[in-house]
Amino acid sequence: MEYLIFALVALWVVVLIQFAVIYVLARQIGVLFERVAPVGAMISHAGPEIGARAPDLMLPNLNGPQLSLGAKQDKARLVFFLSTTCPICKALLPALKSIRADEGRWLDVVLASDGREPLHRHLIEAEGLESFPYTLSSELGMAFKVSKLPFGVLIGADGVVIGKGLVNNREQLESLLTASETGVASLQAAQGLTAA
Repeated sequence: MEYLIFALVALWVVVLIQFAVIYVLARQIGVLFERVAPVGAMISHAGPEIGARAPDLMLPNLNGPQLSLGAKQDKARLVFFLSTTCPICKALLPALKSIRADEGRWLDVVLASDGREPLHRHLIEAEGLESFPYTLSSELGMAFKVSKLPFGVLIGADGVVIGKGLVNNREQLESLLTASETGVASLQAAQGLTAA
């Protein structure tokens, strides 16, 4: 009987130690999460600078009439540069659909790429992108000096670049929209302002 009581007490001691360890690890995860906060879009200094006017371009649209970019519009435009072979680009398409649905009163989402039209038409059909303006223009990519994908550019209704950068996840994509609300282009820019 003594062995049974000893085993039961030992078992409860082990369980309490495990609870303590789990609590300490959970707190450490919280501390690490605060230290490694989500980063905004990775700003590229190539192409039109933030605050500059976007290039005035007339672009072909695979899903409708030509697009005008850079001129004054009724709404801001989020131009999302993608590729048919980019898995991250495809993974962000549901986020773009959600952003378009939630922010449609003030924002148009434009998909942009270059390359062979049949591949892009297949992507449009496979992903249900028929309602998005979708332009194939190497001129647009060169104007913004896009070198890595996926890349996003937020252009205000006045034609001015509000935010831009490499967007590898939804948080980075949404940081471009936050730039419109806060006037700060990215988390890096905000940290630069506080460091100065």
